[in-house]
Formats: sequence, structure tokens, C-alpha cells
Amino acid sequence: MNTQSIIETASRHLKKFPGQRFDIFSIAKPSDIEEGVSLARLYKIVSKISPLVGNLIEHDAVTFLNSFDDYGREGTWTRQDPGFPDIIFNGEVSPAPGFEIKAWYPFSTEITGRFKDSQNRFEQNQTHVILLAWMPENVIYGRPLLLDIAIIPGLSLARARDRHYHNPPDYLVIEPEDTSRRTRNLQQTNTSGYKFQQDKEKLAEAQLIVNAWGKAAKNYRPTLQYQRKLHALMAQYRYRLDTNYAKIDRIAHGEVEAFKESVLQTRLHGMTIKDWLGILGRDDKDEIANALKERLPV
Repeated sequence: MNTQSIIETASRHLKKFPGQRFDIFSIAKPSDIEEGVSLARLYKIVSKISPLVGNLIEHDAVTFLNSFDDYGREGTWTRQDPGFPDIIFNGEVSPAPGFEIKAWYPFSTEITGRFKDSQNRFEQNQTHVILLAWMPENVIYGRPLLLDIAIIPGLSLARARDRHYHNPPDYLVIEPEDTSRRTRNLQQTNTSGYKFQQDKEKLAEAQLIVNAWGKAAKNYRPTLQYQRKLHALMAQYRYRLDTNYAKIDRIAHGEVEAFKESVLQTRLHGMTIKDWLGILGRDDKDEIANALKERLPV
């Protein structure tokens, strides 16, 4: 087997994951409808559990993938903590296939996970990103339930992100410095976004510099030669680091958008996730109570 065949085989197995419940923890069932309404009104806070759910899924995914004998003696899946990607295939195959896992709680509305890794990390398309949508099995309480999964090549996401954000001289995507000689835990692999911070006159001045680069100036490239041009701009003008850079939900990737819409249309206890979100987000306690009475065992 080679890198791509292992990725394809593992992806086929992982797509069987939706519908699985995780027994590690459970949000307690409310004792009555009044407590249920109070719990429902805190629905956004549950999103704080997503990193924990993601870690649990990483463990389960490794166990699940290693339960199949498709790989023969090629190797086994292991979890990396810390490390990138989250799970990787250890064996004789090179480059090593891997998956980076991002958990999403749909009631948080936005897929808040970030994806900052440089295109240069995915030159051989060896790492894919797994988006996992989860909810409490009874909407506001119960065990985590895996609703849906999307598996997207990391290179595709990185390119979409860079196309979306990079707009010189107004916005620059900057590659990490070369840290290959450092120990693994000190190596830098994340890109960063920088926003122009001076007046319109200075922006127009900087635009003349970018125009001199040629027609392809705005086409992002993670090459050293192109990055030197960007660093020259940053040395001459004032930029600020964008702390909201690279949120997955904002990079305008078609598969991500389709996945999000599919999840929001998923039915759970008789209503779509989008409908549940609409009801739980309202101020009318009676309307929330009626929905809980009608749809959930509370």
C-alpha cells in the first residue's frame, strides 16, 4: 500500500463513525421541565466541551482504525499528543498518512476550529482534515453523539484559506520562518495573517509596490522568493497580527460549507439542528418548554 491508498481505506472506515455515542461522560438529564429550560438556555456553553470531545474521538478513531486488517504488516495508527497531525500511520510507508481532527458543536453556529498549517506541510497530500459534528444525544443532555463527518485534504483547505485571506498590500499571509534545525517541539509550521494599519495614502503607496510585482501579484505562493516580497512590505509599512485569522468557517471552502449545511439539516428528535437552534435561541421560555415536552424525554 502507499500513502494515498491508506488514506482512502481509513477514510472509508471513518465514514461509518456517524451515529456513534461516546460513553466517557454524559450531561445529566434535567429533573423537571423547568430545569430543562434552564439547561437549554445554556446551550452555547456546551461548546466549551468540544476540545474534550475531540480528544476522545482521537482515541476512539485510533482504536477503530486498528481494528481492521486492511493494512497488513504496513503499520498501525497512533495518536500524537502533542503533535501534528492528531493521528498518524506509523510504518514503512512514506510520507506517513495522517488525519488532523476538528470537532464542531453545531449550536456554537460557527466552526471555530482554526487551520493555520502552511501549504508546504501538505506537498504530497499526506494529511487530511476530519471535521466531526457532535451533539448531546438528547439535544441538551446525554452522551456525545457523532452526527456527521467530512474528510478534506489538508492542502485543499490551506490553499482555500490563503486565497481567501491574502490580499496584498491590505492583508498578508505570512509563512513561518525556517525552523527545521530546531528540535521537533520548537519547529514552527503555522502561517499568520496581518492587516494593514496605516491611512489610505500609505495603502495607495503600498499598492504601487504590489502592482510592480506583476499581474500575478495577488496569487499567494508559499515560496521563499514571494515571502521576501511580503516581508519587505511589512518592514516598510505598519501591520497588525489578526487574531481571528484562519477560522475554518471563514475560509470559503466549498466542502466545508456543504458539510455545515448538511449538519444543520440533520434531524434529531424530530427537528433539524437548525430548527432546534432557532427555538433554543429565543427569549420565550414557554416556547422552549413546549418544544422540550413534545420532543425530549424530560
